[in-house]
Amino acid sequence: MENIALIDSFSEFKDNKSIDRVTLMSILEEVFRAALKRKFGSDDNFDIIINPDKGDLEIWRNRIVVADGFSEDDNEEIELAEARLIEPDFEIGEDVSEEVKLIDLGRRAILALRQNLISKIYEHDSTNIFKQFKDLEGDLYSAEVHHIRHNAIILLDDEGNEIVLPKSEQIRSDFFRKGDNVRGVIKTVELRGNKPAIILSRTSPAFLTKLFEQEIPEVFDGLITVEGVARIPGEKAKVAVDSYDDRIDPVGACVGVKGSRIHGIVRELGNENIDVINYTKNEQLFISRALSPAKVTSMEIEMYEEEKNGKKGRVSVLLKPEEVSKAIGRGGVNIRLASELTGYEIDVKREGLEEEDVELTEFIDEIEDWVITEFKKIGLDTARSVLETSVEELVKRTDLEEETILDVQRILKEEFED
Repeated sequence: MENIALIDSFSEFKDNKSIDRVTLMSILEEVFRAALKRKFGSDDNFDIIINPDKGDLEIWRNRIVVADGFSEDDNEEIELAEARLIEPDFEIGEDVSEEVKLIDLGRRAILALRQNLISKIYEHDSTNIFKQFKDLEGDLYSAEVHHIRHNAIILLDDEGNEIVLPKSEQIRSDFFRKGDNVRGVIKTVELRGNKPAIILSRTSPAFLTKLFEQEIPEVFDGLITVEGVARIPGEKAKVAVDSYDDRIDPVGACVGVKGSRIHGIVRELGNENIDVINYTKNEQLFISRALSPAKVTSMEIEMYEEEKNGKKGRVSVLLKPEEVSKAIGRGGVNIRLASELTGYEIDVKREGLEEEDVELTEFIDEIEDWVITEFKKIGLDTARSVLETSVEELVKRTDLEEETILDVQRILKEEFED
């Protein structure tokens, strides 16, 4: 009766955890066998009978009857006199089965057994959750905000599973309150101890890809494929799309009439500006499209023998002066995304550079590289382009101090005076 009562006391786990009755009984047997091994030294001669329907469990110890005084192992052998106390007609050499009650294991063993059982059940539950979410890595998932920490938001899904959205995986403009529903992609799932750590991301390029799949029917159906995504989360993104059906305009289908289809995605991403471009295997054409809205005059591609920093080559792009700032974009965002999308380092050169003008890179011995990079970010890559821009404008558009800008302009002026 004690065995049945113990099993019934654990029935709550079946209801509260993702564990079926049969699995619970299997764990019970494992835990009981461990307890028997500790108590008797071995569990080989024990039978554990479990009835999942009734929640019943019986433990029987099997021993061989030996002559009185000849028992060498009390666990596997029983002397004749003791055997006949169980049943008077036992003879030497016969098998004796005797039921073991929980009380026979001792109070401390029962407490340890209970703790071990709870631990095994939680371990099983955690393993199942880990396997479930490991299969969902890269998939779109939503959960509700449970509480907010300074470095992460803790979410709970419909099953009560805890999911973490770290600050680093949030879009800068994200703002959530308790009870809000949050979407993202499952980025990583790890077992930390016995507990699964499920990390959600809203900054991953995969999140944008999955939103396209969900919001645009042709992408969901496979008529349009997303060939590449480059993102600066919450600011700007470039998405390359393709279609195997010539009758379908992939860009038009993704954007929709007056942006109707992509509007929901833009809103989900905190008004992230999304450029959708046609993918092509023609490298020059793809690079030109990636640099839009700038119009490229010409380009030269140099392929690397081996990839460098994740890039397969370097391309020098020639542009008309008025197109340079468009190609680079505010703060260098456009050229950075184009480089990430195409897999090339991109150098922008101004078409028709006057003979008396000099590229800023020529001053690398006098002007620090990071300062030159700041000017390039706003489309100023020659000496005259920097000199022709007011100090006030340069302070406003770059992260440079006025003193630094004045020093640079002094160096450039000296070059032309010489």
